[in-house]
Amino acid sequence: MKALIVDDDLPLADVLAFTLRRAGFETVLAHDGVAALEKWQQQRPDVIILDLNLPRLDGFTVCRQIRAHDDTPIIMLTVRDDEDDIVAGLKLGADDYVLKPFSPRQVLARVEAVLRRAGAPPITPEPICAAGLTLDMQRLELCRAPGETVNLTRLEARLLEILMRNAGQVIPAEALIEYVWGAEGGDRAMLKQLVYRLRRKADAVLNLSVHLETIAGVGYTFEVGHEQGE
Repeated sequence: MKALIVDDDLPLADVLAFTLRRAGFETVLAHDGVAALEKWQQQRPDVIILDLNLPRLDGFTVCRQIRAHDDTPIIMLTVRDDEDDIVAGLKLGADDYVLKPFSPRQVLARVEAVLRRAGAPPITPEPICAAGLTLDMQRLELCRAPGETVNLTRLEARLLEILMRNAGQVIPAEALIEYVWGAEGGDRAMLKQLVYRLRRKADAVLNLSVHLETIAGVGYTFEVGHEQGE
């Protein structure tokens, strides 16, 4: 499944692309309206995330031109909170809108929702492998070998997902909280408790120490130790 992200805010576009790739999407970026139309024609994405305030051609024009030829789902991104702008975008054929600032997880949820309404098959993320462990986000399972599997809660799986994808790197606590709970959905105390539960569960079921090393004042990093008893 391919997503075209159109935004002239390069860091924001990169964050969205990073979030969508983790969910199993192939991503294509454009940073102005003309480039957006070119990428749409060349890449034929399955969904378009389109900022309204763009150089060269604004998002309204881009949306209008795409809708004249295609019904690809379009989600508008805008800092505008004027109801007339939102209505205008929807009348042009946009399927949904998100107001800035937003959580990348919110945009991902909107993308998945418009694709479901369009009848697209669900995205199936590939299992994540790191240091001898395999995390299956569909089944919410962490395993080392057949018969050595632990069932995870969705929050535990999301925490492991971001840590395993960035094994060996220190992830700031704020980034982990944002990814696991979304904006304003968690805090450091909740994160600390989640890490504690995950450590205990992995050790008890897998007989394997999954070391989520605490970096004081910063966050956590993912490492795998040896089997207990070695």
